[in-house]
Amino acid sequence: MLIFPAIDLFEGKAVRLYQGDYAQMTVYSEDPPALAADFKAAGASCLHVVDLEGAKDGTTPNLETVKRLARAGLFTELGGGIRSMGVVEDYLSAGVDRVILGTAAVTDEAFLREAVAAFGPKVAVGADLREGCVAIKGWTEKTSLPALEFCRRMEDLGVQTIICTDISRDGAMRGTNRALYGELTKTLGLEIIASGGVSSLEDISALKALGVSGAIIGKAYYTGAIDLRKAIEAAS
Repeated sequence: MLIFPAIDLFEGKAVRLYQGDYAQMTVYSEDPPALAADFKAAGASCLHVVDLEGAKDGTTPNLETVKRLARAGLFTELGGGIRSMGVVEDYLSAGVDRVILGTAAVTDEAFLREAVAAFGPKVAVGADLREGCVAIKGWTEKTSLPALEFCRRMEDLGVQTIICTDISRDGAMRGTNRALYGELTKTLGLEIIASGGVSSLEDISALKALGVSGAIIGKAYYTGAIDLRKAIEAAS
């Protein structure tokens, strides 16, 4: 299982939100590329990046920071506001290895089909879940689309990787939703990356046992609750 330390970008800084609430934002670093270098030094091979500004309005205000992050030598996946082929191409040209479609995967199936046809495994989908249903637009809008139904649809459309976030666990430091990830890995033939609430080495071991492909670590790293090097060892 792969470990993806996370960098959430806002105005060029590395920040964390509490359960997707932009009013509850903590700035952890003014220099995100230095953070990526720290991750690599700890043994990380992957990096998960979210452009929080892009997630709300579909723009790419942190593109220059993303370019610097992509030069860190880590497998870099990025989501947040990717709603056109032009933005997909901009990020892949910037050195990003995989883009994550969230809102667009729900609202614009034609675009999703086009992106998957053009870039295959370089396109993943983010399933951000609030009360069991998919949320969009930077987690600010909840749909009536159930998680498993949505993921099955993505699989039918040729998507290979789903980054699945339980918003209620995000930043809450109360453990990951093991029942959710167990159901998804048992039911689907997708690569599942778990996000939200991964807050201990026990979570890492449990997710590995469930067969998920990767786990994203955010607040637990920044607060010191998880030692990244130990998490990577537990996952490998």
